[in-house]
Amino acid sequence: MKLLTPDTYVSTGASGPALALANDLDPQAQEIAGVARIELHFPKFSDGRAFSQAFLLRRRMGFAGELVATGDVLVDQLAQMQRSGFDAAVLRADQSLDTAQRVLASYPGFAVGRYQGDASQLQPHFKAAA
Repeated sequence: MKLLTPDTYVSTGASGPALALANDLDPQAQEIAGVARIELHFPKFSDGRAFSQAFLLRRRMGFAGELVATGDVLVDQLAQMQRSGFDAAVLRADQSLDTAQRVLASYPGFAVGRYQGDASQLQPHFKAAA
């Protein structure tokens, strides 16, 4: 998962057509053909609807582009974001990039889907190898 700071993230044009979805929109009602990146917004830490949107986009809609978490993104959420299908997270300004990298490194089993499937990798690693 790419970790970005608000200073290093540019929300338009870098990787192709982008779409920003408010967290109260149903992703299944959106036209995503030709979209390279979708930004899902966390308006506050306790509002997790963007997790559900990411899961729907990956598993039900087959979106293969980049999913970016924006808004009130804290390091505490990163492992779950990765498992929900996010490719990148723009950390809230007061969050440490070094701490965020350490947090993600603490969950290597999740990063490769070793123990259980997730939004991006349906089968756990040990099942896929068999």
